[in-house]
Amino acid sequence: MELIQFSQNSLIEAGCDEAGRGCLAGPVYAAAVILNPKKRIKGLDDSKKLSDAMRYKLRPEIEDKALAFAVAALDNVEIDKYNILKSSFFAMHKAIQKLSIKPQLLLIDGNRFIPFEGILHQCEIKGDARFQAIAAASILAKTYRDDYMKEIHQEFPVYAWDKNMGYPTKAHRAAIKEFGVAPYHRLSFKLLPSQLKLF
Repeated sequence: MELIQFSQNSLIEAGCDEAGRGCLAGPVYAAAVILNPKKRIKGLDDSKKLSDAMRYKLRPEIEDKALAFAVAALDNVEIDKYNILKSSFFAMHKAIQKLSIKPQLLLIDGNRFIPFEGILHQCEIKGDARFQAIAAASILAKTYRDDYMKEIHQEFPVYAWDKNMGYPTKAHRAAIKEFGVAPYHRLSFKLLPSQLKLF
């Protein structure tokens, strides 16, 4: 099923999404994308439904064809300070602020948002599987975050962030148990739940 291009026809709208909320390590990334109605992008979908190769294939096309796009992040220290939900919203705010065109309506993936500087917004549950602009934002947020996690993997290869991207896999938690935490871990998260069987 093809995703909806725009939710309405009178306002400049930006789709917004984040990546990395459920991770034990690394930043949360967010992206905001204003699509061009005259330049269709085939294959847009929720980034979680796409292969890694397809996400990276679509990223330059999104960046080339969009009227405007921006990507921003909040690191693990800020996540520990504000909590992950607020950090996700603040990362979106940073991305929206960086857009070269000011949107008049924000399409937010999810059911909550902190309003941004008087711009109208509407929350869309599973919006990344329904609206092209949110799907495009989900692809940018995911691929930029993955790139960052692959970079910091070089510093701390024991956690295999190039494979798990900071998510709570058994291997990731086993490495935390064996080697302790790295400077990129989110200390406010339950890194080693007592009920988890590591081996």
